[in-house]
Amino acid sequence: MSLFKRRRFPAEDILLCVRWYCKYGISYRNLAEMMSERGVAVDPSTIFRWVQRYAPEIEKRIRRYQGPRSGSWRVDETYVRVGGRWKYLFRAIDKHGQLIAFMLSDRRDTGAAYRFLRKAVKTMSDYPPSSITTDKLASYPRAILRLQNEGLLSKDVKHRTSKYLKNTIEADHGALKRVIRPTRGFRTMRTASATLKGFEIMRMIRRGHCLLTQPGTTGEIRLVNQLFGLVALATSSTGFVVPVPS
Repeated sequence: MSLFKRRRFPAEDILLCVRWYCKYGISYRNLAEMMSERGVAVDPSTIFRWVQRYAPEIEKRIRRYQGPRSGSWRVDETYVRVGGRWKYLFRAIDKHGQLIAFMLSDRRDTGAAYRFLRKAVKTMSDYPPSSITTDKLASYPRAILRLQNEGLLSKDVKHRTSKYLKNTIEADHGALKRVIRPTRGFRTMRTASATLKGFEIMRMIRRGHCLLTQPGTTGEIRLVNQLFGLVALATSSTGFVVPVPS
């Protein structure tokens, strides 16, 4: 609860705003209007600060709920506008479309590819890859070889370049972009990185790609609230928020 100390709003309202913004891809202004209909008067800039503070915290606390992943990885990068310029969002999913890792970068070179794959391997240390499918960017085989030479990646890992096998992650990029679009771009790398963490994690939770105590919206609410030691809440058919028995 110390994370919410000195906040003028209840922790439940804060987490609700963070969840909705990261889940539905709406503007801060529209979300503020939605909250006003619920009797909560909050400024869009306040919601922005909440997302910056708590979205990364959700991402950090959700890791132990991420669950198993396939050893067949799909790795690719897409473009995100930050400060009026295009930056690179490295992403990895398994063959079932489940999130492995992501990283925002200024560059698309071997160093960036190496840092991203190292992060992905460490994140999934209990479920290491057996194959990594990428595009034909020369940075990937160099980064994979470096990780193998350092002992961070097995020598048996196969590196494949297949346009067909990459269809899964290409489609996943498109779904993520639909959530990003209402932001109309990010101002700084720091704010972009924090917000993208929220988008990626809420998409993972919404699609059932983590260990939920209960499926559906009730499970989402319960999980996010429990991450912060709060009583889980659910929305009744009348639109009011009511406690969910643990």
